[in-house]
Amino acid sequence: MKNITDFDFKGKRALIRVDFNVPLNDKFEITDDTRIRAAIPTIQYVLDNGGAVVLMSHLGRPKTGPEDRFSLQHLVPHLSQVFDRKVLFGDDCVGEQAKSLSANLKSGEILLLENLRFYADETKGDVDFAKSLAGHGDVYINDAFGTAHRAHASTSIIAQFFNEKGCGYVMQAELENAQKVLDKSEKPYTAIMGGAKISDKIMIIEKLLEKVDHLIIGGGMSYTFFKAMGGDIGNSLVEEDKLPLALELIKKAKSLGVDLMLPIDSVIADAFSNDANTDICMNNAIPSGWMGLDIGPQAAEVFSRTVRDSKTILWNGPMGVFEMENFANGTKAVAEAIVEATKNGAFSLIGGGDSAAAVNQLGYGSDVSYVSTGGGALLEYMEGKELPGVVALG
Repeated sequence: MKNITDFDFKGKRALIRVDFNVPLNDKFEITDDTRIRAAIPTIQYVLDNGGAVVLMSHLGRPKTGPEDRFSLQHLVPHLSQVFDRKVLFGDDCVGEQAKSLSANLKSGEILLLENLRFYADETKGDVDFAKSLAGHGDVYINDAFGTAHRAHASTSIIAQFFNEKGCGYVMQAELENAQKVLDKSEKPYTAIMGGAKISDKIMIIEKLLEKVDHLIIGGGMSYTFFKAMGGDIGNSLVEEDKLPLALELIKKAKSLGVDLMLPIDSVIADAFSNDANTDICMNNAIPSGWMGLDIGPQAAEVFSRTVRDSKTILWNGPMGVFEMENFANGTKAVAEAIVEATKNGAFSLIGGGDSAAAVNQLGYGSDVSYVSTGGGALLEYMEGKELPGVVALG
């Protein structure tokens, strides 16, 4: 697979698939521009080497065509500031106005196309739609790792219309860092899996059991394990249909000599609210009417000690409802342990989604080895699945 440095962009238009699916507030202002900042080196490389840039992305999940709240036009002021130049805007990604703008684009100029998902053809992987998009550029660069697991028109179908195609710096870094925890991991290797459901992480957990020394389970999914083992979990989150699977994973970990670590205790609450009454409780004896919303202090200490002693760390999913201040301590403790281990020479990969949000929210984004921009794509890649957006560049 070629990367961006393999092409001569002088006098050419680079059509770059970026992931600018950024959060906006009610005034349509960007509240977190991490994904935009990640794409800067790729865009700047083309500009510095005599090319013009056409950017295409999705934003949100529009249901029935154009919706103002999902318009990429809201990003234009910020992009103009970031690149210190006027950013042109195509008000329809395949419309005549956008085609005219891209056809007349000069070196050093940037054109942002309107939201790809205003067309259902994008997610359907429509060939004609992809061909129309391809008319905007001479070289195709995919730098949107977060959507690489989707066979969408702009991420995989479009590549067939280009002789010159490759990945950008974000895509390259994502794949290289994923390989470090897949094939080049130094022992002890600890994976931390959090979040709400086992069902979202079954395949990655099974894959990791063949590689790791320690598998830490936190977040809502841990209560399914405790219920499967006969514990009382009160009103905590549980996947009743996954109880046999939880027991199977415990058994598999034991047979492989993997230390599967469940939280000893939890911060429990009598309602799903930051203002709820709280207490600390052992995880196999949570009273009726109460629910676990964070790992407890004992669990945080045990998990942190294991993380600090590790040389390779993969983290995907928070330890509790970290969005609520009273249930963020477990996630914060694990993040701090990862930062400490990283300072001591460990390689740490934060696996996108809520984990990335938590690390950035806590201000530790630059204190870990790598923060992935693609939660679902990273998980599928680590599960051993081929990513359509990557395969198309081969």
